Amino acid sequence: MTARLESLTTRLIRVPLHRPWGPDVTSIAIVETTVRDTDGAQGFGFSWTPSIGAEAAQALLDHDIARFAVGRETDPEALWPELWAHLHEAGSGGLTTIAMAGLDLALWDLAGRRTDRPLTAMLRDAPGDDEAPSEPEVYGSGVNLHYPLPELVAQAERWVSADFQAVKMKVGSPELADDVARVRAVREVIGPDRRLMIDANQRWDLDRAVRALDALAEFDLRWIEEPLRADDLPAHETLRARTSVPIALGENVHTRYRVEEFLRAGVVDVLQPNAVRVGGVTPFQQIAALARTHDVEVAPHLLLELSGQLAAAFPPTVSRPLVEAVEDAGFAHLGILADPSPVVVDGDRMHVTDHPGLGLRFTPDPARAAATATSTSASASTPEPTPTPRTDTP
Repeated sequence: MTARLESLTTRLIRVPLHRPWGPDVTSIAIVETTVRDTDGAQGFGFSWTPSIGAEAAQALLDHDIARFAVGRETDPEALWPELWAHLHEAGSGGLTTIAMAGLDLALWDLAGRRTDRPLTAMLRDAPGDDEAPSEPEVYGSGVNLHYPLPELVAQAERWVSADFQAVKMKVGSPELADDVARVRAVREVIGPDRRLMIDANQRWDLDRAVRALDALAEFDLRWIEEPLRADDLPAHETLRARTSVPIALGENVHTRYRVEEFLRAGVVDVLQPNAVRVGGVTPFQQIAALARTHDVEVAPHLLLELSGQLAAAFPPTVSRPLVEAVEDAGFAHLGILADPSPVVVDGDRMHVTDHPGLGLRFTPDPARAAATATSTSASASTPEPTPTPRTDTP
């Protein structure tokens, strides 16, 4: 008899950031999820949000999602569309898909633990696909618009020392001249050969985006990320026609259907789906495949320990995908993993370790673990910059 889902439980974890992402983002929230099937096997996943909605995501998991899923078969790819249709009345994306990711990730982990296989191997389980997983390229990233210029320069110097060949910084200062000065300073530190990406976090309207990119294009930008409000497709169409800088977006486009609209419009050069925000591994795989049909590069957004595994499972025909390492913000850096990290970073290369499922479990006492990690990090790093008012995500 096929095992069915017996239980879904959650635990809300708040983890202080070593380097605050702004005065309003000094910690991240993780909703840890644990599933158990009727054979007694367990799987572990999570939902995630930097600042807003953690309790709401947990409530959806504890109530509507658990009531619907318990008693059903545990195949995540079969369950996901049924659950999404059930929850659609509460919204097609955003909070709904963030909560759904908690169950989807746990079910993928359950499947991997049952068979003692890592996520990457399960995703690459296709006829004739017997090549070793790829080694994604890791790029240095920082939520740093509130950093004074000397601290921004120091961060860029750390990226160079870490041997990253691509780095990303924030733009969107009140004065364009300040953005120009900051981008120039980082370009001078990293040199002409490393790739430089900038992220506006939806700060600009169309006119301001055009002016800013006209001024910043001289710094040979690999991409501009989220230059406009994420859901404003007409504005992206106009911007695409008015700038030569490649456009990256996707972290705040939460459904496969909305992603397809942007791809069909030809406004995205680099697609950045966030595996939690889109609802987990199941929809992420569909979105990545959709991007490949449009010949668009996929660079998974944030969550290195998960994104790295997903990127390593990309088809061997795909060139080395980029994955993001926000300085001191990975689960391993925060010290909250109960087991060794499922990915290992060596310079700008990343490889997946041998582990079952996702390989992501959180410590029984994350607050204590995070405090210890923070103390260790503080003793080995430069002082924190003083934040100025602004809320950001990577």
